[in-house]
Amino acid sequence: MRSLKFQPVVSTALVVVNVIVFAACNFTGDLLYDAGCLDIYSVLVRREYGRILWSMFLHNGIDHLFNNMLILFFLGSMIEKEVGHIRYGVLYFLSGIGGNLLSLLSRAIRGEMTASLGASGAVFGLDGVLLAMVLFSGRRMENVTPFRVMAMIAYSLYSGFTGRNIDNVAHVGGLLTGFLAASVMCAFERWRQRTSG
Repeated sequence: MRSLKFQPVVSTALVVVNVIVFAACNFTGDLLYDAGCLDIYSVLVRREYGRILWSMFLHNGIDHLFNNMLILFFLGSMIEKEVGHIRYGVLYFLSGIGGNLLSLLSRAIRGEMTASLGASGAVFGLDGVLLAMVLFSGRRMENVTPFRVMAMIAYSLYSGFTGRNIDNVAHVGGLLTGFLAASVMCAFERWRQRTSG
């Protein structure tokens, strides 16, 4: 039996929670959506800052949920194995929050009153984390190269920008946040290795 250390504990838990919340949304109608969707008025005027986090667990349909959870589980499991449960969880939530904050800022500047939801910002953050790891961590990850990661990111961004009703600013914000946060993590790890060696 493999050690719990190498099991995708956080990735699995995140998928389970997202699925449970989606199921609950189907039983409660608009109640959870009204309480958790991300929009300027609720966050900036009513000061419901929790929406920046809660909206990451809401999805507007089974396809939306399935696509995000599929990437979250497989990509997340790989990253979680490399960086550990706690660091992975921190990187995931930082990416989602960073994506949502940039999305809010963009809508505030443009005066858009639309709402958004979904884990896509955090999921794109995992792409950024993976890119930082293959560039800066010094680790060898099987079948993972900078070119392949950048090609995956380019395709994901293209799919978003050519789709409809997609919060692409949150995607870009999550991607940048994940990349920057993981870059700092890699730099700190390498510094610690040099000073301890």
